[in-house]
Amino acid sequence: MGRIIAVANQKGGVGKTTTAINLAASLALAERRVLLIDADPQANLTSGVGMRDQTSHGQSIYAALTAVDLDVDLAPLIRPTAIQGLSVIAADRDLTGAEIEMVGLLAREQRLRRLVRPLADRFDFIFIDCPPSLGLLTLNALVAADSVLIPLHCEYFALEGLADLVATLRRVRAALNPSLDIEGVLLTMYDDRTNLGQQVARDVRQFFKEKTFDTVIPRNVRLGEAPSHGVPVVLYDVKSRGAEAYLALAREFLERHARRNSMQGSAPTV
Repeated sequence: MGRIIAVANQKGGVGKTTTAINLAASLALAERRVLLIDADPQANLTSGVGMRDQTSHGQSIYAALTAVDLDVDLAPLIRPTAIQGLSVIAADRDLTGAEIEMVGLLAREQRLRRLVRPLADRFDFIFIDCPPSLGLLTLNALVAADSVLIPLHCEYFALEGLADLVATLRRVRAALNPSLDIEGVLLTMYDDRTNLGQQVARDVRQFFKEKTFDTVIPRNVRLGEAPSHGVPVVLYDVKSRGAEAYLALAREFLERHARRNSMQGSAPTV
């Protein structure tokens, strides 16, 4: 079974979509089967992999989430990208109304889980890019996921919203998804020349300890330029600091995944 990972933080501009695209692309280059699901009404992930204005009506995640039928098959919505092994389920502007339309639907918090779980045996990793809020779309992603990856901008205000996100994770565990884990906390837009960046990094590592990735994502112009060309940064400029950081993150991510599988495999049966 593939691992389903929500990329979430209710604060905008922290690098969620950038991380989802570039970590997924780096894993695909390491010969893993990876699926990206765009659950953000802004659809930045969709445009960031070169599918802007290429999604026809009814061929996005919106149609599946708001369908009356709970047995919708997502497989026809899966589309290949420029990187072999990396696929995407796109979003479009219609997703903006999904949270309102889903309120009256049956099992509204479970809809994405019911859609995504049947795909888990087809991929090694499934990443769900969440909107910058703690609304119904993000809740659906957290209920569907095995774990949540939290990109965190290295600034003071980013820390302020972290307590709200952690509280939400606890509520989701208690009521809807008891197995939800924190995949890791990723420090983004890091500048080690500033005292604030260093202080935020120390505070995060002290609080989350081993859950914080050793790899940090630096401020890098190429990371901002790549989405306008519709490709991950590893295809836009593989020698850039941003590309090197996400390739390093993919290596660390796979090492953690291997250790976790090893520990689960060696655990005694009860």
